Amino acid sequence: MKKEVLITVYDMDIGGIERSLINMLECFDYDRIKVSLLVCSHKGDFMELIPRQVNLLPEMRAYTVFRKPLIRSLREGHYLATLFRLQAKLIANAKARRRKLEEGSGYIQMQLESKYFSRLAPPLKGEYDLAISYAWPHDIVLRNVRAKRKIAWIHTDYTKLEIDNELDLAGWNKFERIVSISDACTDSFLTRYPQLKPKMMKVENITSPDFVRSLAEEETAEQVMDSSDYNIVSVGRLSYVKGFDMAVKALKMVRDKGMIEVKWYVVGYGGYETELRQLIEQHGLTDSFVLLGKQSNPYPYIRQCDLFVQPSRYEGKAVTVTEAQILGKPIVITNYPTSSSQVTNEVDGVICPISPEGIAAAIERLYMDRELADRLAAYLRGRSYSNREELDKLYELMKD
Repeated sequence: MKKEVLITVYDMDIGGIERSLINMLECFDYDRIKVSLLVCSHKGDFMELIPRQVNLLPEMRAYTVFRKPLIRSLREGHYLATLFRLQAKLIANAKARRRKLEEGSGYIQMQLESKYFSRLAPPLKGEYDLAISYAWPHDIVLRNVRAKRKIAWIHTDYTKLEIDNELDLAGWNKFERIVSISDACTDSFLTRYPQLKPKMMKVENITSPDFVRSLAEEETAEQVMDSSDYNIVSVGRLSYVKGFDMAVKALKMVRDKGMIEVKWYVVGYGGYETELRQLIEQHGLTDSFVLLGKQSNPYPYIRQCDLFVQPSRYEGKAVTVTEAQILGKPIVITNYPTSSSQVTNEVDGVICPISPEGIAAAIERLYMDRELADRLAAYLRGRSYSNREELDKLYELMKD
């Protein structure tokens, strides 16, 4: 009899967590495992990429509330849920002011909303051999799912998150295992929660090279890149964390040195777009720093580029970097704390300082030293990035 796995996620909007989930779903052994997927709100461009073998659970109205705007929740008649979310917002704002958090109350509000919401939402039917909470916060799996074993995933550097650690710890303690995507992510997590070390296990982001390469061959909506230019591509949410403001300044430095054919394309969307567009215009880069917006398939852009750059201030383990490696592209990433878990400097990419100057210097180096760029690309093309065997670690958890 097949073992039954449940995976939960909030929606399938374009993002690194959702992208890594699609890759993992592509690699399950469906002859042995029945995989059910709870997507709280059936929205997002990645919904159409969910493999047909996956049992996508029907959308439940109560579960769609969590990330809706408060006004919309109220208009749709979610009165009690809206009241609890408003309460969560007020408490989170008070905690943020007390702790003088730079990023405000957003993460704490998410924690509190998750805690209250999970108590209002109806439990899921059935029982599973393994329940996986793939996206933080993890209260849904804790309170609303019946399973023999429950595990939760971490995808980021927890030293950078301004959250209520005490509230978080109460949840983590109830999981049998906590899955980290890299040693660096584990180390950062344990600086906040050292007592959880016995629960930790590593399962790297699952990659499906065939899936990535097949999507990379699709035509883009419009061929925006001129092959006579030196084209840089980045993929990511438009947020301060992703460092695209530093990228704009770096491109200005590069072009001021006479490399006017260098153009930078960013695939992604987010709340930082207005500030970025203002910065682009301020630096006179309207025609050379191009925001391509939301794209469900970024791979054709990566395939066409000369250089892939990840200018982040922090990351867990960037899925898009691995995908650029699969496509054999020279890579520059900034030296955020977990960078060495993904790139070995000057072997399969270049790690540069987290600054506009550092990013500009790395771009200039690879632009000028084509031999280095070709060597990096050749190394990447010679590697296999298939790691579906990582799923064996999950299969082990389901053994009787």
